[in-house]
Amino acid sequence: MKKYSVSIIGASGYSGAELTRLLLRHPMVELQELYAFSNAGNRVSDLYAALHCDKVYKPYNGETESDIYFLALPHGEALQLVPSLVAAGKMVIDLSGDFRLNNPVEHKAFYKQDKSPSAVMTYGMPELFREDIINARAISNPGCYATSIILGLAPLFLGTESSMTVRAVNCTSTSGISGAGRSSKTELSFSEMSENIRAYKVGVHQHTPEIMQTLGTSATNPSFDFTFTPMIGALIRGIYSVLNVQLDRPADADDIASLYQKFYQNAPFVCVRSSMTEIKHVAHTNFCDVHLAHVTASGSLVIVTAIDNLLKGAAGQAIQNMNLMLGFDESTGLLG
Repeated sequence: MKKYSVSIIGASGYSGAELTRLLLRHPMVELQELYAFSNAGNRVSDLYAALHCDKVYKPYNGETESDIYFLALPHGEALQLVPSLVAAGKMVIDLSGDFRLNNPVEHKAFYKQDKSPSAVMTYGMPELFREDIINARAISNPGCYATSIILGLAPLFLGTESSMTVRAVNCTSTSGISGAGRSSKTELSFSEMSENIRAYKVGVHQHTPEIMQTLGTSATNPSFDFTFTPMIGALIRGIYSVLNVQLDRPADADDIASLYQKFYQNAPFVCVRSSMTEIKHVAHTNFCDVHLAHVTASGSLVIVTAIDNLLKGAAGQAIQNMNLMLGFDESTGLLG
């Protein structure tokens, strides 16, 4: 069977390194080129010895020789690259936030950048949009916080068997330091973050409109009250989200559990746990754990989710999308 050629633009960051690791062991693709900017000329093994890869990072100069391109760039840097790659007939999976939002007004408000209204790509969350992804040529990979929150809430909003209306959601999500990227910042240094945790971008985080859009509403005119408090904690990787939900009527714990089990019965990377989840249950995997921690008769729910921000929140989900686009089992190269 043909092996597809794959290249990564922005390969030297944390998400790019995880993509490199996964693609090197993927049985159906051949990793062709690794492009970087500030690290061009360095060997992969110089930055990430554990990858045991002697490929050299190269500057990207518009090459289009590969079948598939992953872009793991800072926000704003994919806006021009993606259209040119798509025009060249390439499959593209972009890990930035440049194409996640359909509304250019919301994109401008949350990303502080202009975006063409016509620049719309398929939103790549396999558990919700599998058929769209299978037929897509260009994917916008979901954000890490968004993945942890959306998968915790989707059965309530998008489940065909759900007859409940959500009145309010209050999310508190704690991310590992790797979520801020590989660049050096004083506030992310060991002496600042050790034994520490802090909130940031409260109420204005760029994943807020992505979450609302996917759940069928908008950040500017929401159909329910939504509060999102992102936090950064003293761990390397992982996102731990606690979702407090208020329904419009009393809820039965067994009914809620059944709703979640049925919704995710064909989702190989979502585990609906009967016991409390922890970051260590999902670290270094592409799984999302969902635990219904508390259900009250008044219609109040507490849902806890856990993901690895660099895998299910970035590179792993990107590979999952690639597998679907190429007609492979979506778990290919992601287990073991």
